[in-house]
Amino acid sequence: MKHIVIIGNGISGVTLARHIRKQSDFKITIISSETEFFFSRTALMYVFMGHMKWEHTQPYENDFWKKNQIDLIHQEVTQVFPEEKSIVLQGNTVLHYDKLVLATGSKPNKFGWPGQDHKGVTGLYHKQDVASLEQWAPSTKRAVIVGGGLIGIELAEMLRSRKIEVTFLVREKSFWDGVLPFGESQMINRHIREHHIDLRLETSLKKILADEKGRARAIITDKGETIECQLVGLTAGVSPNVDFLKNSGIELGKGVKVNRYLQTNYEDIYAIGDCAEQHEAIGQRRPIEAVWYTGRIMGETLAQTLTGNHTEYQPGHWFNSAKFLDIEYQTYGWVWAQPKENEAHFYWEHSAGKKAIRIAFDKNDSTFLGINTFGIRMRHDFFDKVLNENKTIDYVIQHLAQANFDPELYKSHIREIQKQFINQCVGVKRA
Repeated sequence: MKHIVIIGNGISGVTLARHIRKQSDFKITIISSETEFFFSRTALMYVFMGHMKWEHTQPYENDFWKKNQIDLIHQEVTQVFPEEKSIVLQGNTVLHYDKLVLATGSKPNKFGWPGQDHKGVTGLYHKQDVASLEQWAPSTKRAVIVGGGLIGIELAEMLRSRKIEVTFLVREKSFWDGVLPFGESQMINRHIREHHIDLRLETSLKKILADEKGRARAIITDKGETIECQLVGLTAGVSPNVDFLKNSGIELGKGVKVNRYLQTNYEDIYAIGDCAEQHEAIGQRRPIEAVWYTGRIMGETLAQTLTGNHTEYQPGHWFNSAKFLDIEYQTYGWVWAQPKENEAHFYWEHSAGKKAIRIAFDKNDSTFLGINTFGIRMRHDFFDKVLNENKTIDYVIQHLAQANFDPELYKSHIREIQKQFINQCVGVKRA
Protein backbone atom coordinates (compact mmCIF):
# COMPACT_ATOMS: atom_id res chain seq x y z
CA MET A 1 0.00 0.00 0.00
CA LYS A 2 1.32 3.45 -0.94
CA HIS A 3 2.51 5.41 2.11
CA ILE A 4 2.09 9.22 2.08
CA VAL A 5 3.95 11.07 4.83
CA ILE A 6 2.97 14.69 5.58
CA ILE A 7 5.26 16.81 7.75
CA GLY A 8 3.09 19.49 9.36
CA ASN A 9 -0.46 19.40 10.72
CA GLY A 10 -1.62 22.92 9.84
CA ILE A 11 -4.44 23.74 7.44
CA SER A 12 -2.43 22.63 4.37
CA GLY A 13 -1.33 19.23 5.66
CA VAL A 14 -4.65 18.33 7.26
CA THR A 15 -6.69 19.41 4.22
CA LEU A 16 -4.43 17.25 2.07
CA ALA A 17 -4.84 14.23 4.34
CA ARG A 18 -8.63 14.56 4.48
CA HIS A 19 -9.00 14.83 0.71
CA ILE A 20 -6.63 11.94 0.04
CA ARG A 21 -8.67 9.80 2.42
CA LYS A 22 -11.90 10.72 0.62
CA GLN A 23 -10.45 9.37 -2.63
CA SER A 24 -8.13 6.51 -1.64
CA ASP A 25 -7.14 3.91 0.93
CA PHE A 26 -3.46 4.96 0.97
CA LYS A 27 -1.59 4.81 4.27
CA ILE A 28 -1.38 8.40 5.58
CA THR A 29 0.91 9.64 8.34
CA ILE A 30 0.94 13.23 9.65
CA ILE A 31 3.93 14.34 11.73
CA SER A 32 3.99 17.49 13.86
CA SER A 33 6.27 18.70 16.63
CA GLU A 34 3.92 21.53 17.66
CA THR A 35 0.74 19.73 18.72
CA GLU A 36 -0.65 16.23 18.42
CA PHE A 37 -3.95 17.40 16.91
CA PHE A 38 -4.81 20.01 14.29
CA PHE A 39 -6.11 23.34 15.63
CA SER A 40 -7.21 26.68 14.20
CA ARG A 41 -4.16 28.94 14.41
CA THR A 42 -6.22 32.10 13.94
CA ALA A 43 -8.15 31.27 17.12
CA LEU A 44 -5.09 31.38 19.40
CA MET A 45 -5.66 35.03 20.27
CA TYR A 46 -9.22 34.32 21.41
CA VAL A 47 -8.02 31.60 23.78
CA PHE A 48 -5.66 34.09 25.42
CA MET A 49 -8.42 36.71 25.60
CA GLY A 50 -10.79 34.26 27.28
CA HIS A 51 -13.36 34.11 24.46
CA MET A 52 -12.62 30.46 23.69
CA LYS A 53 -11.17 27.41 25.38
CA TRP A 54 -8.30 25.48 23.81
CA GLU A 55 -10.56 22.54 22.93
CA HIS A 56 -12.77 24.92 20.90
CA THR A 57 -9.87 25.52 18.48
CA GLN A 58 -9.85 21.87 17.37
CA PRO A 59 -12.37 21.39 14.50
CA TYR A 60 -12.27 17.59 14.79
CA GLU A 61 -12.79 15.25 17.71
CA ASN A 62 -9.63 13.47 18.80
CA ASP A 63 -10.91 10.11 17.54
CA PHE A 64 -11.55 11.56 14.04
CA TRP A 65 -8.06 10.59 12.93
CA LYS A 66 -8.29 6.97 14.02
CA LYS A 67 -11.75 6.61 12.45
CA ASN A 68 -10.34 7.92 9.16
CA GLN A 69 -7.18 5.81 9.41
CA ILE A 70 -4.84 8.78 9.52
CA ASP A 71 -1.83 8.10 11.74
CA LEU A 72 -0.51 10.96 13.86
CA ILE A 73 3.06 11.25 15.16
CA HIS A 74 3.84 14.03 17.65
CA GLN A 75 7.56 14.35 16.96
CA GLU A 76 10.15 16.58 15.33
CA VAL A 77 11.64 15.65 11.96
CA THR A 78 15.40 16.27 12.00
CA GLN A 79 16.50 15.04 8.55
CA VAL A 80 15.15 14.07 5.14
CA PHE A 81 16.94 11.62 2.81
CA PRO A 82 15.28 11.87 -0.63
CA GLU A 83 17.41 9.16 -2.28
CA GLU A 84 16.49 6.61 0.39
CA LYS A 85 12.89 7.93 0.64
CA SER A 86 13.24 8.20 4.39
CA ILE A 87 13.03 10.75 7.17
CA VAL A 88 14.60 10.76 10.62
CA LEU A 89 12.65 11.72 13.73
CA GLN A 90 14.13 13.08 16.92
CA GLY A 91 15.56 10.08 18.72
CA ASN A 92 16.82 8.65 15.39
CA THR A 93 13.65 6.78 14.48
CA VAL A 94 13.60 6.24 10.70
CA LEU A 95 10.36 6.37 8.70
CA HIS A 96 10.06 5.43 5.02
CA TYR A 97 7.63 6.95 2.53
CA ASP A 98 6.43 6.59 -1.04
CA LYS A 99 5.37 10.23 -1.29
CA LEU A 100 6.55 12.99 1.06
CA VAL A 101 4.74 16.30 1.52
CA LEU A 102 6.38 19.23 3.31
CA ALA A 103 3.75 21.38 5.02
CA THR A 104 5.93 22.80 7.77
CA GLY A 105 4.50 26.32 7.80
CA SER A 106 6.31 29.42 9.05
CA LYS A 107 8.39 30.63 11.95
CA PRO A 108 8.58 34.18 13.39
CA ASN A 109 11.39 36.29 11.98
CA LYS A 110 14.35 37.15 14.17
CA PHE A 111 16.93 39.55 12.83
CA GLY A 112 19.80 38.96 15.22
CA TRP A 113 18.74 41.59 17.74
CA PRO A 114 20.94 41.48 20.85
CA GLY A 115 18.84 39.90 23.60
CA GLN A 116 16.24 38.33 21.29
CA ASP A 117 16.53 35.00 23.15
CA HIS A 118 15.99 36.39 26.65
CA LYS A 119 13.13 35.13 28.80
CA GLY A 120 9.95 37.12 28.21
CA VAL A 121 10.68 37.49 24.49
CA THR A 122 8.21 35.66 22.24
CA GLY A 123 6.52 35.59 18.87
CA LEU A 124 2.85 34.84 18.14
CA TYR A 125 2.58 31.88 15.81
CA HIS A 126 2.79 28.56 17.65
CA LYS A 127 0.70 27.19 20.49
CA GLN A 128 3.88 27.34 22.56
CA ASP A 129 4.01 31.12 22.03
CA VAL A 130 0.62 31.52 23.68
CA ALA A 131 1.82 29.32 26.56
CA SER A 132 4.78 31.71 26.95
CA LEU A 133 2.44 34.71 26.96
CA GLU A 134 0.31 33.06 29.65
CA GLN A 135 3.46 32.50 31.72
CA TRP A 136 4.75 36.07 31.51
CA ALA A 137 1.56 38.15 31.29
CA PRO A 138 0.60 38.10 35.02
CA SER A 139 3.86 39.85 35.96
CA THR A 140 3.92 42.24 32.99
CA LYS A 141 3.06 45.91 33.40
CA ARG A 142 4.27 47.00 29.94
CA ALA A 143 4.99 45.08 26.77
CA VAL A 144 6.81 46.24 23.66
CA ILE A 145 5.71 44.84 20.29
CA VAL A 146 8.18 44.96 17.41
CA GLY A 147 6.76 44.89 13.88
CA GLY A 148 3.76 46.63 12.38
CA GLY A 149 1.76 43.95 10.61
CA LEU A 150 -1.32 41.83 11.23
CA ILE A 151 0.31 39.63 13.88
CA GLY A 152 1.55 42.68 15.76
CA ILE A 153 -1.86 44.28 16.02
CA GLU A 154 -3.39 40.95 17.12
CA LEU A 155 -0.83 40.71 19.92
CA ALA A 156 -1.51 44.32 20.93
CA GLU A 157 -5.22 43.56 21.22
CA MET A 158 -4.50 40.43 23.26
CA LEU A 159 -2.28 42.24 25.75
CA ARG A 160 -4.64 45.20 26.12
CA SER A 161 -7.41 42.72 27.00
CA ARG A 162 -5.31 41.93 30.11
CA LYS A 163 -4.90 45.66 30.90
CA ILE A 164 -1.20 45.52 29.99
CA GLU A 165 0.29 48.77 28.68
CA VAL A 166 1.60 48.34 25.13
CA THR A 167 4.24 50.21 23.13
CA PHE A 168 4.10 49.32 19.45
CA LEU A 169 7.26 49.88 17.37
CA VAL A 170 6.62 50.31 13.64
CA ARG A 171 9.63 51.09 11.46
CA GLU A 172 7.52 52.49 8.59
CA LYS A 173 6.17 56.06 8.39
CA SER A 174 2.62 54.75 8.94
CA PHE A 175 1.09 51.43 9.99
CA TRP A 176 1.36 48.73 7.29
CA ASP A 177 1.92 51.40 4.66
CA GLY A 178 3.63 48.94 2.33
CA VAL A 179 0.20 47.31 1.91
CA LEU A 180 -2.38 49.95 2.83
CA PRO A 181 -2.77 53.19 0.88
CA PHE A 182 -2.31 56.43 2.82
CA GLY A 183 -5.95 57.04 3.82
CA GLU A 184 -6.53 53.60 5.32
CA SER A 185 -3.12 53.51 7.00
CA GLN A 186 -3.80 56.87 8.67
CA MET A 187 -7.23 55.65 9.79
CA ILE A 188 -5.67 52.60 11.45
CA ASN A 189 -2.97 54.76 13.09
CA ARG A 190 -5.73 56.78 14.75
CA HIS A 191 -7.65 53.66 15.72
CA ILE A 192 -4.62 52.07 17.37
CA ARG A 193 -3.98 55.17 19.45
CA GLU A 194 -7.65 55.45 20.40
CA HIS A 195 -7.24 52.01 21.99
CA HIS A 196 -4.56 53.45 24.30
CA ILE A 197 -1.68 51.77 22.47
CA ASP A 198 1.56 53.77 22.39
CA LEU A 199 2.25 53.67 18.63
CA ARG A 200 5.82 54.69 17.74
CA LEU A 201 6.18 55.18 13.98
CA GLU A 202 9.56 55.21 12.21
CA THR A 203 11.05 53.47 15.24
CA SER A 204 12.99 50.20 15.29
CA LEU A 205 14.37 47.84 17.92
CA LYS A 206 18.09 48.03 18.57
CA LYS A 207 18.61 45.89 21.68
CA ILE A 208 16.73 43.99 24.42
CA LEU A 209 18.09 44.30 27.97
CA ALA A 210 17.63 41.64 30.67
CA ASP A 211 17.53 41.64 34.47
CA GLU A 212 19.74 39.50 36.70
CA LYS A 213 17.45 36.49 36.12
CA GLY A 214 17.70 36.74 32.33
CA ARG A 215 14.23 38.18 31.76
CA ALA A 216 13.59 41.16 29.50
CA ARG A 217 13.51 44.39 31.49
CA ALA A 218 13.76 47.04 28.76
CA ILE A 219 14.42 47.69 25.10
CA ILE A 220 16.57 50.32 23.38
CA THR A 221 15.24 51.86 20.18
CA ASP A 222 17.23 53.06 17.18
CA LYS A 223 16.59 56.58 18.47
CA GLY A 224 18.51 55.79 21.67
CA GLU A 225 15.43 55.71 23.89
CA THR A 226 15.14 53.10 26.64
CA ILE A 227 11.62 51.74 27.26
CA GLU A 228 11.12 49.62 30.36
CA CYS A 229 9.07 46.47 29.80
CA GLN A 230 8.71 42.90 31.03
CA LEU A 231 7.57 41.35 27.75
CA VAL A 232 8.76 41.77 24.16
CA GLY A 233 6.66 40.50 21.26
CA LEU A 234 8.60 39.91 18.05
CA THR A 235 6.06 40.15 15.22
CA ALA A 236 8.24 41.35 12.33
CA GLY A 237 6.74 38.88 9.87
CA VAL A 238 7.34 35.17 9.33
CA SER A 239 9.54 33.05 7.08
CA PRO A 240 9.27 29.45 5.84
CA ASN A 241 10.19 26.80 8.40
CA VAL A 242 12.76 24.93 6.29
CA ASP A 243 16.05 24.97 8.23
CA PHE A 244 16.03 21.19 8.74
CA LEU A 245 16.09 20.71 4.94
CA LYS A 246 19.31 22.64 4.23
CA ASN A 247 21.49 19.58 3.65
CA SER A 248 18.78 17.36 2.14
CA GLY A 249 19.35 18.13 -1.55
CA ILE A 250 15.80 19.55 -1.83
CA GLU A 251 16.00 22.85 -3.72
CA LEU A 252 15.43 25.81 -1.43
CA GLY A 253 15.09 29.55 -1.92
CA LYS A 254 13.50 31.32 1.01
CA GLY A 255 11.14 28.36 1.05
CA VAL A 256 10.88 24.98 -0.68
CA LYS A 257 10.96 25.54 -4.46
CA VAL A 258 7.98 23.99 -6.24
CA ASN A 259 6.45 23.96 -9.73
CA ARG A 260 2.81 24.62 -10.55
CA TYR A 261 1.99 21.06 -9.43
CA LEU A 262 3.59 21.78 -6.03
CA GLN A 263 6.38 19.31 -6.80
CA THR A 264 10.00 19.83 -5.71
CA ASN A 265 13.14 18.84 -7.61
CA TYR A 266 12.47 15.28 -6.38
CA GLU A 267 9.64 13.46 -8.14
CA ASP A 268 8.11 12.06 -4.95
CA ILE A 269 8.46 15.14 -2.72
CA TYR A 270 6.01 18.05 -2.66
CA ALA A 271 5.56 21.23 -0.60
CA ILE A 272 2.38 23.13 0.27
CA GLY A 273 1.32 26.05 2.44
CA ASP A 274 3.55 28.72 3.97
CA CYS A 275 6.78 26.82 3.29
CA ALA A 276 6.20 26.43 -0.48
CA GLU A 277 7.85 28.86 -2.89
CA GLN A 278 6.80 29.00 -6.53
CA HIS A 279 9.69 29.09 -9.02
CA GLU A 280 7.77 31.82 -10.80
CA ALA A 281 5.09 33.88 -9.09
CA ILE A 282 1.50 33.32 -10.24
CA GLY A 283 0.24 36.55 -11.76
CA GLN A 284 0.81 39.40 -9.31
CA ARG A 285 0.99 37.10 -6.30
CA ARG A 286 4.15 36.61 -4.27
CA PRO A 287 6.12 33.36 -4.72
CA ILE A 288 5.46 32.58 -1.03
CA GLU A 289 2.03 33.25 0.46
CA ALA A 290 1.50 32.72 4.18
CA VAL A 291 -2.29 32.86 3.88
CA TRP A 292 -4.82 30.42 5.33
CA TYR A 293 -7.01 29.99 2.26
CA THR A 294 -4.14 29.42 -0.20
CA GLY A 295 -2.81 26.73 2.12
CA ARG A 296 -6.20 25.03 2.02
CA ILE A 297 -6.39 25.26 -1.79
CA MET A 298 -2.89 23.77 -2.08
CA GLY A 299 -3.95 20.84 0.09
CA GLU A 300 -7.05 20.21 -2.01
CA THR A 301 -5.08 20.53 -5.26
CA LEU A 302 -2.26 18.20 -4.29
CA ALA A 303 -4.73 15.58 -3.07
CA GLN A 304 -6.03 15.40 -6.64
CA THR A 305 -2.53 14.85 -8.04
CA LEU A 306 -1.57 12.23 -5.46
CA THR A 307 -4.74 10.24 -6.15
CA GLY A 308 -4.20 10.13 -9.91
CA ASN A 309 -5.75 13.36 -11.21
CA HIS A 310 -2.72 15.51 -12.10
CA THR A 311 -3.90 19.04 -11.18
CA GLU A 312 -2.18 22.40 -11.47
CA TYR A 313 -2.35 24.79 -8.52
CA GLN A 314 -4.64 27.73 -9.35
CA PRO A 315 -5.35 30.04 -6.40
CA GLY A 316 -7.83 32.26 -8.27
CA HIS A 317 -8.30 35.95 -7.51
CA TRP A 318 -6.45 37.38 -4.53
CA PHE A 319 -8.46 38.00 -1.40
CA ASN A 320 -7.75 38.28 2.28
CA SER A 321 -9.41 39.39 5.50
CA ALA A 322 -8.22 40.52 8.91
CA LYS A 323 -9.21 42.64 11.87
CA PHE A 324 -7.58 45.82 13.14
CA LEU A 325 -8.84 45.71 16.73
CA ASP A 326 -12.59 46.13 16.09
CA ILE A 327 -12.39 47.27 12.45
CA GLU A 328 -12.88 44.41 10.00
CA TYR A 329 -10.79 44.48 6.82
CA GLN A 330 -11.34 42.70 3.52
CA THR A 331 -9.53 42.95 0.20
CA TYR A 332 -10.45 41.46 -3.18
CA GLY A 333 -8.36 41.72 -6.33
CA TRP A 334 -5.42 44.13 -6.30
CA VAL A 335 -5.29 47.45 -4.51
CA TRP A 336 -1.70 48.62 -4.25
CA ALA A 337 -0.49 51.12 -1.66
CA GLN A 338 0.76 53.23 -4.59
CA PRO A 339 -1.32 52.99 -7.80
CA LYS A 340 0.53 51.68 -10.83
CA GLU A 341 0.84 53.80 -13.96
CA ASN A 342 -2.43 52.61 -15.52
CA GLU A 343 -4.40 52.68 -12.27
CA ALA A 344 -6.56 55.16 -10.38
CA HIS A 345 -8.20 54.89 -6.97
CA PHE A 346 -11.57 55.92 -5.63
CA TYR A 347 -11.60 56.39 -1.83
CA TRP A 348 -14.53 56.96 0.51
CA GLU A 349 -14.26 57.25 4.26
CA HIS A 350 -17.18 57.67 6.65
CA SER A 351 -17.14 60.86 8.70
CA ALA A 352 -16.77 58.84 11.91
CA GLY A 353 -13.43 57.51 10.65
CA LYS A 354 -14.21 53.82 11.24
CA LYS A 355 -15.47 52.74 7.83
CA ALA A 356 -13.91 53.11 4.39
CA ILE A 357 -13.70 51.59 0.95
CA ARG A 358 -11.06 52.00 -1.76
CA ILE A 359 -11.56 50.78 -5.31
CA ALA A 360 -8.74 50.42 -7.83
CA PHE A 361 -9.57 50.61 -11.54
CA ASP A 362 -7.86 50.93 -14.90
CA LYS A 363 -7.74 54.55 -16.09
CA ASN A 364 -7.88 53.50 -19.73
CA ASP A 365 -11.00 51.32 -19.83
CA SER A 366 -12.47 51.65 -16.28
CA THR A 367 -11.99 47.92 -15.54
CA PHE A 368 -12.47 47.12 -11.87
CA LEU A 369 -9.17 45.83 -10.40
CA GLY A 370 -9.82 45.46 -6.69
CA ILE A 371 -11.37 46.79 -3.48
CA ASN A 372 -10.38 47.32 0.16
CA THR A 373 -13.19 47.51 2.71
CA PHE A 374 -12.93 48.63 6.33
CA GLY A 375 -15.80 48.25 8.78
CA ILE A 376 -18.16 47.16 5.98
CA ARG A 377 -18.42 43.44 5.30
CA MET A 378 -18.95 42.49 1.67
CA ARG A 379 -19.56 39.30 -0.26
CA HIS A 380 -16.68 37.31 -1.70
CA ASP A 381 -18.76 35.75 -4.47
CA PHE A 382 -19.83 39.18 -5.81
CA PHE A 383 -16.25 40.38 -6.30
CA ASP A 384 -15.09 37.02 -7.60
CA LYS A 385 -17.78 37.31 -10.29
CA VAL A 386 -17.01 40.90 -11.32
CA LEU A 387 -13.28 40.12 -11.50
CA ASN A 388 -13.96 37.04 -13.66
CA GLU A 389 -16.19 39.07 -15.97
CA ASN A 390 -13.90 42.14 -16.14
CA LYS A 391 -16.69 44.46 -15.04
CA THR A 392 -16.12 48.21 -14.84
CA ILE A 393 -15.94 50.35 -11.72
CA ASP A 394 -19.25 51.94 -12.86
CA TYR A 395 -20.89 48.51 -12.66
CA VAL A 396 -19.47 47.84 -9.20
CA ILE A 397 -20.59 51.22 -7.84
CA GLN A 398 -24.09 50.79 -9.32
CA HIS A 399 -24.42 47.27 -7.85
CA LEU A 400 -22.74 47.91 -4.52
CA ALA A 401 -25.93 47.05 -2.64
CA GLN A 402 -25.63 43.48 -3.97
CA ALA A 403 -22.11 43.24 -2.56
CA ASN A 404 -23.11 44.17 0.99
CA PHE A 405 -23.04 41.18 3.32
CA ASP A 406 -25.86 42.65 5.37
CA PRO A 407 -27.92 45.08 3.25
CA GLU A 408 -29.99 46.26 6.20
CA LEU A 409 -26.91 47.23 8.19
CA TYR A 410 -24.99 49.02 5.43
CA LYS A 411 -27.75 50.37 3.20
CA SER A 412 -27.44 53.94 4.46
CA HIS A 413 -23.90 54.43 3.08
CA ILE A 414 -24.54 53.46 -0.54
CA ARG A 415 -25.95 56.78 -1.78
CA GLU A 416 -23.15 58.68 -0.06
CA ILE A 417 -20.54 56.42 -1.70
CA GLN A 418 -22.14 56.72 -5.13
CA LYS A 419 -22.38 60.51 -4.85
CA GLN A 420 -18.74 60.82 -3.85
CA PHE A 421 -17.73 58.53 -6.74
CA ILE A 422 -19.41 60.86 -9.23
CA ASN A 423 -17.70 63.90 -7.71
CA GLN A 424 -14.29 62.28 -7.40
CA CYS A 425 -13.84 59.93 -10.34
CA VAL A 426 -16.03 60.60 -13.35
CA GLY A 427 -13.42 62.87 -14.89
CA VAL A 428 -10.48 60.69 -13.87
CA LYS A 429 -11.58 57.28 -14.96
CA ARG A 430 -11.67 58.00 -18.67
CA ALA A 431 -8.59 60.22 -18.83
